[in-house]
Amino acid sequence: MDRRDFVRLGVAAGAVAGAVSAAGSAQAAVPDAGGILDAGVREQQEAMAAGTLTSKALVTRYFARIAAIDKAGPRLNSVIETNPDALKIAAEMDRERAAGKLRGPLHGIPVLLKDNIATADRMSTSAGSLALDGVRAVKDAHIVTLLRNAGAVIIGKTNLSEWANMRSTKSVSGWSGRGGQTKNPYALDRNTSGSSSGSGAAAAASLATLTVGTETDGSIVSPSSSCGIVGIKPTLGLLSRSGIIPIAHSQDTAGPMTRSVADAALMLAAMAGADADDKATADSKRFMGDYAAALRTDGLKGKRIGVARNFFGSNDAVDAIIEKELAVLKAQGAILVDVKLPNADKYSESELQVLLYEFAPGLEAYLKNYAPHAPIKNMADVIAFNEKNAAREMPYFKQEHLVAAQAKPGLDAREYREALANDLRYARDEGIDQVMKEHKLDALVAPTGGPAWLTDYINGDHYGGSFSTPAAVAGYPHITVPAGFTRGLPVGISFVGGAWSEAALIGMAYAYEQASKRRRPPMYPASINVKL
Repeated sequence: MDRRDFVRLGVAAGAVAGAVSAAGSAQAAVPDAGGILDAGVREQQEAMAAGTLTSKALVTRYFARIAAIDKAGPRLNSVIETNPDALKIAAEMDRERAAGKLRGPLHGIPVLLKDNIATADRMSTSAGSLALDGVRAVKDAHIVTLLRNAGAVIIGKTNLSEWANMRSTKSVSGWSGRGGQTKNPYALDRNTSGSSSGSGAAAAASLATLTVGTETDGSIVSPSSSCGIVGIKPTLGLLSRSGIIPIAHSQDTAGPMTRSVADAALMLAAMAGADADDKATADSKRFMGDYAAALRTDGLKGKRIGVARNFFGSNDAVDAIIEKELAVLKAQGAILVDVKLPNADKYSESELQVLLYEFAPGLEAYLKNYAPHAPIKNMADVIAFNEKNAAREMPYFKQEHLVAAQAKPGLDAREYREALANDLRYARDEGIDQVMKEHKLDALVAPTGGPAWLTDYINGDHYGGSFSTPAAVAGYPHITVPAGFTRGLPVGISFVGGAWSEAALIGMAYAYEQASKRRRPPMYPASINVKL
């Protein structure tokens, strides 16, 4: 597995009426299937405004669905922990609504957070590691503060690839020592990709209205594509990184993972903004767009879009799907230009070096500021804990990346500075910026990645190509939208743009989504490797 694999792939409502059969067909009716739990923010807000729904009732029904689908039935195992205070918070949002106080479009809306995002409540923040099991953060991550201020109800944490898939060169995405293995709701024996595995599966299965993931390289867009949902990896600095267990400050960001572009846009707006504790966000307010206003069905009209042909070719079936979807873009008024994204092969190794250098000091700073009471204080402590608890923490793969990160010298090392400069040169100046300027482009499109692979504890993840790395290394925005299916497995199409181009990309993604409407809910088959 090379660098492009390890972090991308792993950076009361009733019960299920029957079990998923061994033959692979879903025989059960899903609680609230096609109902309010599958609806988006607008529909749920309309129901609450009409008095036919309350936030408390909505949270109660999502909890029942989690019990029926995540913990029983198909057993997706996407939710690592639920919030014991969620019903109380929802009731308070209902009281505020009754008093005429509405905080915004997310008022009373249930949200699941990836379990590397700090919450100052009774839930752990563990990055999936048993080393942090039971460790509660002393303060909220900045994006969590903004979500709470917007009236969102945090109902739980989602499972992830442990340490955001920066633990081993032979990892299995969606597995963590604390949470176990998350399953793909479109085929339970297949992988969700990662590292925001639980957020992807939970959004697809409608276990909350909205979910949040984080990405260093592919960890939002890859599981979103594999689970048939929308994911937005924003410009580095649009969302604060404070309070998120890090890999690398040069590339880390949170982002929305939802069932629609509209919901992702509303959530992005709620989480965006400057944070005094994160210097990268200093310009965010100046560049923020009106993401709700960007939701226009004519968002593709007249847009020049570069089809990044050097990111096709990994999977014939996926390529065929995306070729058909290019016709949808043209029908909506887009002007397509075949291009080759230059120098995309020149920062694979330097990216890995940057991540390894930044990981250990970033983790130590997080623990000091958000979990000073934790029994582990630094990377060396994590490595020692894993060695001591190898039977539980390392039954399938080891911790090569943790060991390599611990061995790196400080950030003043020449190797680090040269690697970072190389990344920015070839991903930005002589990469995305160059091709977009040369062809006067508004965006780039390509397949997000390959279809979900079989979860394999012997060989680890099976790389199937991905378009995540250029935008991840450049720190530029990337949106993936459901584009269709191959043998029942979801396929995503990616829209990538220059820095701070979220509003324009949302407009294009929304116009495509509304014209194509490719998403369909999962049916939870045990496997697609049998005749259905």
